[in-house]
Amino acid sequence: MGEPVETIEGWYALHDFRRIDWVRWRSLTPEERARAIDSWDALLASFEAVSPEEGSFGLYTVLGHKADLLLLHFHKEPEALRAREWAVDRSRFGTCLTRPYSYFSVVELSKYLAQGLTEEAARQSLRRRLEPQIPPRAYCCFYPMNKRRQGQDNWYMTSREERRELMKNHGIIGHKYHEEVTQVITGSQGLDDWEWGVTLFSDNPVAIKKLIYEMRFDEASARFADFGPFYLGQRVGRQDLLRLLDLADA
Repeated sequence: MGEPVETIEGWYALHDFRRIDWVRWRSLTPEERARAIDSWDALLASFEAVSPEEGSFGLYTVLGHKADLLLLHFHKEPEALRAREWAVDRSRFGTCLTRPYSYFSVVELSKYLAQGLTEEAARQSLRRRLEPQIPPRAYCCFYPMNKRRQGQDNWYMTSREERRELMKNHGIIGHKYHEEVTQVITGSQGLDDWEWGVTLFSDNPVAIKKLIYEMRFDEASARFADFGPFYLGQRVGRQDLLRLLDLADA
């Protein structure tokens, strides 16, 4: 049987996707919309004010039909993420939102990266990756994935050494794009429907496309990876979003 690789966990992550019910939004009176915008602005400001020692937050508009907004949270406490979910639900603007998708996970790094170090030393060395500040890049791509468990292509029945070599080659491709694309891997075994979440940040969506396409030819992906839906968001400031909501009245 395959031998599991130990991991080091960092902050929790919540990818909170929302869809705007435009019919409901336009049915509100101008006064109701104004109050909803004011309370939404205050709520987003509170998310943005999270201490760098406790978490980070990013707001995105999603391209395509799958959602309209992504509220991306990293936080050291899962209870804080639950509170943020419910704060959106309870807000005035929340009455005009539905929730087509969400994903809960925790930042995960393999102990391969910490060979020869105690866990505490590894945490200090890898702290920036375990406690990620969301980079100020224009685009965010998120997708969940599993490692395949089919016949000869069963990731969990391969040896630890084989998996290490496969992921080493996988990492070589990723390193080619490290200046253009920032990656955060989160683990979700037992936390959500898939095994991992992958979040990519870049100023150029084509760089994300090229990275993912090239990795499809790597054995770790070609033989062993199954992918869920892909979501692409564009970073937006809260004031820009509020202006878009105001324009929706016209």
